[in-house]
Amino acid sequence: MSLSVFVMLAGLLVAETPDTLSAVTVVADRGVVVSRTDTVTVSSSFDAADALQSFPGLYVGDYGGLTGLKSVSLRGLGSAHTAIYVDGIRVGNVQSGQTDLGVLDLASFDNAVIDYAQNSVSFHTARPVFGDRSVAGKVRFRGGSFGTWEPYARLDFRLSPKLSLSAHGSGVFTDGDFPYDGDTKRANNDLKQLRGGVDLFGVMDRGDWQAKVWYNDADRGTPGSLSWLSEDRQKDRNAWAQGMVRKAFSDLYSLQASAKYAYDDMKYLSAWGDSRYEQREFQLNTSHKFQLNEWWSASLAADVQHDRLEATGFSATRTGVVSAAAMAFVLPWMRADVALEYDGAFDKDGLSRNAFSPSADVRVRIAPGLDAVGFARRSYRIPTFNELYYPGYGNADLKPEDAWLTDLGLEYNTALSGKWTLKAKVDGFWNNLTDKIISAPTESDPSIWLPYNVGKVLAKGSDLAAGLTYDDGIWTAGLQARYGFQSALDKTPDSYSYDQQIPYVAKHTVSLAGKAGWQGWLLSAVWNLRSQRRDATGEMPDWNTLDLTLAKPVQLRGCGPLTLSVTARNLTDCRYEVVRGYPMPGRAFYATVEFAF
Repeated sequence: MSLSVFVMLAGLLVAETPDTLSAVTVVADRGVVVSRTDTVTVSSSFDAADALQSFPGLYVGDYGGLTGLKSVSLRGLGSAHTAIYVDGIRVGNVQSGQTDLGVLDLASFDNAVIDYAQNSVSFHTARPVFGDRSVAGKVRFRGGSFGTWEPYARLDFRLSPKLSLSAHGSGVFTDGDFPYDGDTKRANNDLKQLRGGVDLFGVMDRGDWQAKVWYNDADRGTPGSLSWLSEDRQKDRNAWAQGMVRKAFSDLYSLQASAKYAYDDMKYLSAWGDSRYEQREFQLNTSHKFQLNEWWSASLAADVQHDRLEATGFSATRTGVVSAAAMAFVLPWMRADVALEYDGAFDKDGLSRNAFSPSADVRVRIAPGLDAVGFARRSYRIPTFNELYYPGYGNADLKPEDAWLTDLGLEYNTALSGKWTLKAKVDGFWNNLTDKIISAPTESDPSIWLPYNVGKVLAKGSDLAAGLTYDDGIWTAGLQARYGFQSALDKTPDSYSYDQQIPYVAKHTVSLAGKAGWQGWLLSAVWNLRSQRRDATGEMPDWNTLDLTLAKPVQLRGCGPLTLSVTARNLTDCRYEVVRGYPMPGRAFYATVEFAF
């Protein structure tokens, strides 16, 4: 089927997840600006790439299989420019700036919020649901192709009417030896990973609180690209403890505060020499809201983050400060938020970088169910420790990346009848990134490359989405379509790729999904297409994947349901690469057994 036909369908079909196109305004995790968001359910996803790749504005970097690094970037800005949050607290990585989403256990989360204005993806832990019992839980076991086994278990305890505890653990074990280029198999792509955590949820008078302890331990092969095969290995240990409290002290004043301590240890074992990166991070975040009257509120936020990295060959320390002041104006037909944010970073050798970033977000009710929305914001990215200090590569004179983000769109939400719901939206965006950090040859020795602030990117385009759902109590059905056009052009002066699409960002992104349910049976299908991509060496092939899942719950007497499902991933066996030289798995089959009680 031609691309033009799929583009036409993108305007007619719809969103599978009811809350994906919600018109409700959401407060951002960081700062105080109300933002343009999408929400996606993630608990049943295979990994972060599976959960997020259906959204056109995202580029999900994937180096192949469960072992490969998985990162995300929004609308041409790069993964180091895109923040990742867990329960409102940022996941830091001052070494490379890229958060590997593979360390997160998506089964323990409820949803992820994609925030286009704040340029972030936020994962939210699923809260316990007890019913009449004081203990609840879930056990899941998934197994399938390439020697993959994924056990998961969660136990929830209601300790008192205002306090509950949740504990979860999971494992990922895979040979990762999927075939590519005929019958040749990917070698040194195995993974052994254990993850676990404990969450406390508390309720108090006019407020609530949450505490989390989390741990990840992984041992994986790093096979390298097809042109540079590797027998290297990587060992990761990640642990953090964090907590958050929200309380309204009066009708006038509310407080939200959080703190976090994290330890990350990465060992890279290579024939060229081993290396190790130990990072310690501490965060303290506060936000104060003042409800001045029914239509006018003000807020102040202040965050402090301290990072220390001990790496093979260098060490570095940074203290970062973020503060913001904002006002919100809410009328029956309009909401407007304006803010001014300060970002500062102060490294141990006295180097400092800071900036003020204004932002504005507006939502106007045009007609019942129809809203016009828009935002404008400055986005500021401090250079990472690798970019500044890595031996033989770092450039201590780097400036932060600087970007202006703008968006204008329409949202439509309506109930066609008691059984049908229609939702749709269209967005146009324009992002201008200057002082982009790119690697280039030095003038003194062209064989030596260093990072410089010479890059410029102009990303503009549109995202369209529509959704139709049906539910009469016996039959359920949903259709969704998303289409994105993104022109993300390299505007770097004298660049060999001047006015060409930046690497790996597709000009055309299409996602079509459908589901049908009857008396507990559920059949779902998802088709994704990426078209017109390139990298530094030239054009890259288009790719598309089709995933099918059939599930059936079986009600057990006195217990919760036992759910059986089978999934065929990449059913058409498309042999493709998200990143050149790092093949993705072809056709794969998985079976899942899940028991809730």
